Amino acid sequence: MLSTQQGPKGQRLSQLFQELKRRNVFRVAIAYLAVAWLALQLADIVLDNVTAPEWVMQVLMLFIIIGFPVALIFAWAFEMTPEGIKREHEVDRSVSITGKTGRKLNFVIIGVLGIAVAFLLFDKFGEDDAPVTDKSVAVLPFIAMSSGPDDEYFADGLTEEILNSLAGLPDLLVTARTSAFHFKGQDIPPIPEIAAILGVAHIVEGSVRRDGERLRVTAQLIRAADGFHLWSENYNHDTKDTFAVQTDIAEKIATALDVVLDKEQLEKMHAVGLRDPEAYVAYQKGVELFEIAHDDLNDLDILLEANAWFEKALELAPDLSDAYLHHADYSSHVLLNASVGGETAEEDLAAAANELEHDFQNALRTAPDETHRLDAAFDLAYVSGDWRRLPPMLDKIVKLSDCTQPGWVNNIALAHGRAADVLALGERLIDCDPLSSFGWSDAVQASNWLGDFDAAITTAERGLEVTSSDTVRNHLVLAYIGAGRFDEADAIINRDIHQGERSLRLRISLAAARGDAHATTVLVDQHRNASHVFEITVLARAGKRELANQKAAEADASLYGHMALATNVLICTCGAPFDLEATPNFAKLLQDADLPWPPDSPINWPLKDW
Repeated sequence: MLSTQQGPKGQRLSQLFQELKRRNVFRVAIAYLAVAWLALQLADIVLDNVTAPEWVMQVLMLFIIIGFPVALIFAWAFEMTPEGIKREHEVDRSVSITGKTGRKLNFVIIGVLGIAVAFLLFDKFGEDDAPVTDKSVAVLPFIAMSSGPDDEYFADGLTEEILNSLAGLPDLLVTARTSAFHFKGQDIPPIPEIAAILGVAHIVEGSVRRDGERLRVTAQLIRAADGFHLWSENYNHDTKDTFAVQTDIAEKIATALDVVLDKEQLEKMHAVGLRDPEAYVAYQKGVELFEIAHDDLNDLDILLEANAWFEKALELAPDLSDAYLHHADYSSHVLLNASVGGETAEEDLAAAANELEHDFQNALRTAPDETHRLDAAFDLAYVSGDWRRLPPMLDKIVKLSDCTQPGWVNNIALAHGRAADVLALGERLIDCDPLSSFGWSDAVQASNWLGDFDAAITTAERGLEVTSSDTVRNHLVLAYIGAGRFDEADAIINRDIHQGERSLRLRISLAAARGDAHATTVLVDQHRNASHVFEITVLARAGKRELANQKAAEADASLYGHMALATNVLICTCGAPFDLEATPNFAKLLQDADLPWPPDSPINWPLKDW
């Protein structure tokens, strides 16, 4: 048998252990660690919201670490008594209340742990986390396994066609292209992480190999929660059979997710498909250049290059509605620039105007469903000046559940009493395309127009965690200005706005909001060295009414100048950036649409006195 007797060393350790328990050292240690953890969590939230520098948190952690051994030494050497704190050796053991103190510490520990558990549960399942519907899916870009010059574009086109086929099903939530393609060309995170970022329950992935006229495609549908493959299949076809492959994959995915496919839904899925593989490639090349151009402040040369690919795609697939919409963007920017003094030949203006309406008419004619028809019709009515049709179309748009919206809807809705509708549209876009900047930008801009600057700041900060959009950052600066937090607006401009023109325009806005007339005038003079779409906004915020009216009148007299005027009304957030008497053509459009004037001024611009 083993001896149960302890030696002198064991007895001393046992006595030390009992004494530590009696003096509540263990309880103090547990209570200290629990309170310290909770304090750090709360400090992290508070310091983040007040944008405190990182060293503040580091200093707090250092104090907590240093305080831990101090607390243990204090618990060992001192004792709480009815007469106050005394040295432990001064307290008569017969009247010691360490037992009562220990029970109080137990309550403290239990209470803090309860708060900690509640904190963790809220953090994991809090109200900001929307439940993920089981009938939701993201289609990741298929990997090009062959190395032909156009194989990657072909794989992207196949992916997008599958995505578009699934997106037409009303019972299925499908992540939009921008967010799904965010994971292209990088180290792919684990499937559960991707699904959590995109807010879906399932992921589709696959690969494409082209060898001459032969096509090999593999595809699989994965349940994100456990990595289980709900469906997978290999396809070996002739390249000309690409349409059959993409539609079969979409149908198999929908069936695996228990989405009922009736005859009408099947027809919709088939209607969106491209039947020419080379049209895939041309359209994807155009989209790539289109996105590069918009990252570089609407570079017209790159947009023109993109249009050459869209034109090739349309030669092969004349009913590709999205290609017409992309193609129209170049003409709209030509006309916008001309309306604010940009040098453009008369024949080029006439050609751009004809091409713009031609593109929108064709986009409307070839729209694959009612939603796309409504979007195209709205944009066509806006650019062509048929504004009486806009309000009833806007009423229909806000009731849709699809993840699209017209490109020009904000120019009409925000400044004329429909900011709440734009906020709802923005939130809808965030749900279906969380890694795209468009939904975040719309939601922040709408919150600014509603005067809810705290909500705008919160939304912008959330958006900038997943997208590096300068547009979202610009709206965040305006939110800080609207909230009167000028130093924070200044800090963002200095730290994050690196493009000279954007930076200068925001500095003018900040100086104007502060009421600094001299600094504003100096900066405005720098901005006026070149014509710009936003010059009317700059002049209005600076309080230069005569110059703003002059520029507005010039725009009003130009072809499609109403687009520049509406853009400045939208961007200014300053009420009327010009007098309506200076813009009779624009005034007629407002009257036709029964749109209110002047707009609200959600932000205070003290230099503007009208």
